[in-house]
Amino acid sequence: MRRSSNPVFTHLTPQTQPGTNSYGQSGWYQPGTVTTSGPVVVDRTDRMTVEDVVIKTVALLAVLGITGAAAWTLLPEKYTGIAMIGSLVIALVIGLIIGFKRVTSPPLIIAYAVFEGVAIGLISKFYEERFGGIVLQAAIATFAIFGVMALLYTSRAIRATPRLRKMIVGALIGAVVVMLVNWVLSFFGIYTGLRGDANGNGGMLAIGFSIVMIIIGAMTFVLDFDEVERGVAQGLPTRASWYCAFGILLGLVWVYLEVLRLLSYLRGRD
Repeated sequence: MRRSSNPVFTHLTPQTQPGTNSYGQSGWYQPGTVTTSGPVVVDRTDRMTVEDVVIKTVALLAVLGITGAAAWTLLPEKYTGIAMIGSLVIALVIGLIIGFKRVTSPPLIIAYAVFEGVAIGLISKFYEERFGGIVLQAAIATFAIFGVMALLYTSRAIRATPRLRKMIVGALIGAVVVMLVNWVLSFFGIYTGLRGDANGNGGMLAIGFSIVMIIIGAMTFVLDFDEVERGVAQGLPTRASWYCAFGILLGLVWVYLEVLRLLSYLRGRD
């Protein structure tokens, strides 16, 4: 069995070393596992399935959608700015903790969905007030992209080869760095055109950059699908499905925001 390059999946993969349990930790009892001096027996009822990931993903999307709608409709206008920035910062911190600490805690991942939902709801409200109907268009396009990538993956038209994985991760890191630098420059009144001008109006450069970002975001789904498939094959515990769902949620949010931005550029040129 080929081991996952994702450290989270490597960390969660059941071990079969003598004197350890199925989590690779000596003497640490977990319901459904047996600690012996021989091969470890893993309870098949505690193994992650694709259905587990689907259910968790839908649950996180529901939490994000409900909190987003609540923030959109209930938060007074004068508090939207600070609420959006605050929720983004908190979501970022929680997301980094989940990613770097390899956390599979449902409460923490749900908390991420709550704060991310507040931010997404307020951002969506801003765009909807400028371009009526744009939020629904962006949501439909996002799920359409996700569906296409799922179809391409399941049909094996796209495979998560080591080379493709490195390319996607490299492009993702590069995109984040470019966006961060561009964001910092905007504080000094310097607008590169990658994210439009000071009023948010985008030219061909901004449109092209958003298309590239959407492509990168869509390709991350291939990595997510591959990790889920390998996690199921490796017999990861059910709790790992929360981390898988978290990864898919990140990709959906990325693509949604980029599609929202792209549509605003296109409609702003009308």
